[in-house]
Amino acid sequence: MAVISIKTIQFGQWGNAIQISNGVVEAVASVDFGPRILRYGFVGRENMFFEDKEHKDDDDVFAPIGGDVWNIYGGHRLWTSPEVVPRTTYPDNQKVSWKQIENGIVLTPEPEKWNNLQKEIEISMSPANGEITVIHRVTNVGAWPIEFSPWALSVMAAGGTAIVPQAKRQTGFLANRILSLWAYSKMNDERVYWGDKFILLKQQAAATSPFKFGTNNEDGWAAYYNYGQLFVKTYIHDMQASYPDYGVSFEAYTNSFFLELETLGQLKLVEPNEMVSHHEKWNLFENVDITISNEDVLDSEMNAFIKR
Repeated sequence: MAVISIKTIQFGQWGNAIQISNGVVEAVASVDFGPRILRYGFVGRENMFFEDKEHKDDDDVFAPIGGDVWNIYGGHRLWTSPEVVPRTTYPDNQKVSWKQIENGIVLTPEPEKWNNLQKEIEISMSPANGEITVIHRVTNVGAWPIEFSPWALSVMAAGGTAIVPQAKRQTGFLANRILSLWAYSKMNDERVYWGDKFILLKQQAAATSPFKFGTNNEDGWAAYYNYGQLFVKTYIHDMQASYPDYGVSFEAYTNSFFLELETLGQLKLVEPNEMVSHHEKWNLFENVDITISNEDVLDSEMNAFIKR
């Protein structure tokens, strides 16, 4: 069995970061801002996550990290839902404290002052296969209850296709699925395929408008196919829980730069000093050849990658 390596590195223009690796797969998290997991990929291969490497200022040069404005940066981040500006887009531009745990790390930023929220991301890696467990924690550090859902967003690199299972539960004469659409989302957008078994969403650089949908993803997984690799994230959809945005536990968003796979925890009234958490597991597979053009074949092929 491989040994997990955890070390401080300089990660390109993003500065100080922590690298976690089993020698085959690696994850890199920034400690100069965030918490953000900026990279997840096979060692020496493409980053499955988007990086906003341009990040230019008014003088058209790479802008320094910091300031009081939220930046996309890229990677994986933790927000709270429902989305309300400026609460949601609280700038995560300050340095992040971290500590090492068995096979991973815990990232803790300063509390969000006027949001009264303390966020934390715990990352641990399986030595055997590079599977990542990501635990998102949000604590209400204010004096009054706040209603929110922990919201985990993975910003995927351009050029891939998201694979999202349709709800299959038999409910007789009752509806079995929820579909939330945003005002800018066109039902006939060529990037989306509304299948019987899956919803497929392509990222296209030529897109002129964004697209977003949400669903009650009862299977609790979503995948992204890019570079001949497959990224799979799993989570728990609680059939008894309330969720934001008309009751969806999964959302996908895309524009001309990236595509986001977003999972949500339970929407609840969080009391002062109460902490809520939301767990994901990530897996990465290489040399993958799946049939995006035929969902019946794709359904069979996905059995090799999804624990159903």
